[in-house]
Amino acid sequence: MDNSMNLFENPVESPFFVGKVETTFFASQDNFYKVLLVKVEETSFDWHDDEVVVTGNFGEINEETAYRFEGKLVDHPKYGQQFQSNNYHSTQPTTVEGLVKFLSGDQFKGIGTKTAEKIVDVLGIEAIDKIVNDPASLNQLNLKPNIVKTLVDNLVASQGMDQIIIGLNDFGFGSSLATAIFEKYRDETLMRINKNPYQLARDIDGVSFKRADQVAVKLDVPADDTRRVDAGILQVIDDVTMQTGDTYTMAKPLLTQTVQLLEESRNVRINPKQVADRLVALASSNQIVAQDNRIYPTTLFNAEWKIAEHLHRLSSDESVIDDDKKIEATILKVMKSNQIEYDDSQKEAILQALKSRIFLLTGGPGTGKTTIIQGIVTAFAELHQYSLDVNAYKDTPFPILLAAPTGRAAKRMSETTGLPASTIHRLLGLNGHEESNDINVHDLNGSLLIVDELSMVDIMLFKTLLTAIPSTMQVILVGDKDQLPSVGPGQIFHDLLDFPQIPKVELSNIYRQSKESSIIPLAHAIKLGEVPDDLTKSFSDRSFIQCRTDQVPVVINQIVKKAQERDYSKMQVQILAPMYRGNAGINRLNTLAQDIFNPIKSDKTKSVEYRGENFRIGDKVLHLVNSPDNNVFNGDIGTIVSIELGVPQEKGPKTDRMVIEFDQNEVTYSRNEWQRLTLAYSISIHKSQGSQFEMVILPMVPQYSRMLQRNLLYTAITRSKSKLVLIGDPQSFAQAIKNEAVNRQTTLLMRLEDIFNGSVMQPMIVKPQEDIKKSKDLSSKKAEEGTTVSKDNILTVEAIMNGKIDPMIGMAGIRPKDFANV
Repeated sequence: MDNSMNLFENPVESPFFVGKVETTFFASQDNFYKVLLVKVEETSFDWHDDEVVVTGNFGEINEETAYRFEGKLVDHPKYGQQFQSNNYHSTQPTTVEGLVKFLSGDQFKGIGTKTAEKIVDVLGIEAIDKIVNDPASLNQLNLKPNIVKTLVDNLVASQGMDQIIIGLNDFGFGSSLATAIFEKYRDETLMRINKNPYQLARDIDGVSFKRADQVAVKLDVPADDTRRVDAGILQVIDDVTMQTGDTYTMAKPLLTQTVQLLEESRNVRINPKQVADRLVALASSNQIVAQDNRIYPTTLFNAEWKIAEHLHRLSSDESVIDDDKKIEATILKVMKSNQIEYDDSQKEAILQALKSRIFLLTGGPGTGKTTIIQGIVTAFAELHQYSLDVNAYKDTPFPILLAAPTGRAAKRMSETTGLPASTIHRLLGLNGHEESNDINVHDLNGSLLIVDELSMVDIMLFKTLLTAIPSTMQVILVGDKDQLPSVGPGQIFHDLLDFPQIPKVELSNIYRQSKESSIIPLAHAIKLGEVPDDLTKSFSDRSFIQCRTDQVPVVINQIVKKAQERDYSKMQVQILAPMYRGNAGINRLNTLAQDIFNPIKSDKTKSVEYRGENFRIGDKVLHLVNSPDNNVFNGDIGTIVSIELGVPQEKGPKTDRMVIEFDQNEVTYSRNEWQRLTLAYSISIHKSQGSQFEMVILPMVPQYSRMLQRNLLYTAITRSKSKLVLIGDPQSFAQAIKNEAVNRQTTLLMRLEDIFNGSVMQPMIVKPQEDIKKSKDLSSKKAEEGTTVSKDNILTVEAIMNGKIDPMIGMAGIRPKDFANV
């Protein structure tokens, strides 16, 4: 057993008291947190009142039932002294009168005092234990079946729930995590945790490997347990792909980081050979996939193959209008009716889009992507004799589907085309809670699908989208190839543009504001890696203010005040920054702008504090996750219109609530949902994707050095509609322009080439152990023949760590379908 177990030796008994629950002041609708008023019967500490308020995680609480509560006394700044319980145990009635009263209580509907007395007379004071352990003990009472069912169901359920909550409390889980764990495993919660505590890190958002490892320590799981090593490997490979955006990693960094994680979590030494052995074992059981020198999470490996297969399926259908003259005539008709003139490249883009099963459209700001989308929609409807009046399709689906990754991007599509558009999640009917490897969607209905801002779409969402597209639907994918890639793994748009067998057009002529705008030429120069001579000059729509890092808050303070004086609203002004901490970080700049746009005007200003942020009515806030049920998505920005404290709910308990308005869609958040929100006066450049703002304030300083990359700067600048203020250090801007981001490591292009060319990997699967055995057999044979075997050909930990031998030798014969059910 490792040394960390010493932490749990000779524990000091927590303060406790025993008492009956008189009432429930508050019971969260979303987790197990409750506030109780308890009548005190016995304590292990000084307490002179008859009652005490108790807070903590509890299952079904029965009033008039006695419980033993363990924890500590705390002083709440608003409510005074309370007992903060970290665990509890129900105590059964110890008298006949108490047991009769309990069994005839509201919990057991239909059981009156006489029936309860009959049960106690026959089964005695231990009646509850007898019923729970052997429900057949009630047979001798000749009770009605519905009475028996009520007794057994309630007693077993309440005791089972209590044991689960008590167990989760013992492991130290808070209300939200305890609820998430119970919702996942239900009655099997404690059994699942005891069987493999590390499964928590795989199944539950918010439970890291180190948190699961703390649970494992309490369960006496040794540091070298294979479950622990396997969990460490899987955690690291997931972390690496999420942090880098790559879809795979290599053996050496995976082994090194896994050993580091395992050792740091418990301060123990780990044998690297065991990690290497388990890496091979995980590959053998298809929990990870190894090919050549690459090691993939199985979900990402499958996703690349599935994407290639679906794109090939969609490309293979030939049911499109392939008459150039007819399409060209339609384009001319659209130009005339819309009084618009397309240049040759724009005409070519619309022509190729209309005659292709799958088509890619890319271009920078001002090149007319939005105009072309509108032209494609109009021409497609004309060609297929579709009405663009959505009211004409009451009984049938509208044939043209428009979608984007964010709510704001979808709204822009809808505004420019006059047609309904939605987020990809909403289009697919996803609620944001699906497990990545278990998403089931229905086929989409329609003839044409246009998806904008594709550079923001990660590999898993794109795979899910393609799964839902029928073979008869034409698909047009639109984006700016020079913007930041998706937050999640993959670089979908980049890889698709590199694949020659999918038709594509890049728009390069600048139209929008080309004469009066200095922002668009700046963006295009940055895209080409050029530092403009006029970078620090001032224009009507762009300015540059030089300052040091420590001066950034003062400068932004002045800019925001002047913007407000010129009638720019808080929703029109957006500060963008690449980092959260530091003098020029998002957190500092948020507070600064909040105090200008929405200051505390008096003691009556309604505000609440949550996790270090102060929220006020009128604040600009950012939604951080996808919540399709409420039609709110990651990156949406809204305004706090109401803050209510201590609001009664249907069942009596009180909660705090905020109401946020998103584009006239009001959403109510109870306090336990506030982690989905943050102030939005300053946001990250990643979070700004898919949005545009009238005025963008963009600091670039040496503090951001590790984030200074061309696509980051380009994305930030292209968020500005009409006013751009650059502040900071010219050298930092120049560094970002010159520093071209390294492409992510993916193999989607290789998968596309394989599938479209009709070749697949060989079907033979050779287990790594077999290859190791073969190498040993060969070594023995060579020795018998008097031939020396090079040590470089033997699989050893040293060889793996030095990158000389791939530990996954023999896995090159795996096909994607071999992992289809993993």
